[in-house]
Amino acid sequence: MQLPEFDFMSDTTEETSTRFVTFISPSLKRFDLAITNTNRFYGKKLITDLQAGKTAIIGADDLEEEGYLEHVFKLEEEEAAELAQFLYFVVGTVNFTD
Repeated sequence: MQLPEFDFMSDTTEETSTRFVTFISPSLKRFDLAITNTNRFYGKKLITDLQAGKTAIIGADDLEEEGYLEHVFKLEEEEAAELAQFLYFVVGTVNFTD
């Protein structure tokens, strides 16, 4: 079987590390997250909500953006604030590698 003529923009393989964490927030919302460290995305982390099947590239600057976590992970405002509180400790500051 032959692939059609795809125009690949990028195709790389990289060693990554992933942290799996489950916690209950003060509002009793359960979070099951996979936090992937990669050399891509300018030092930001790939955060996956395993329950919702949603993934976002997140750095400290994204946590400052009003409504971002609510939109990406489909959360209520209080839940997003609690997730942001945890993620501040995880994502740290963004380091530009390029």
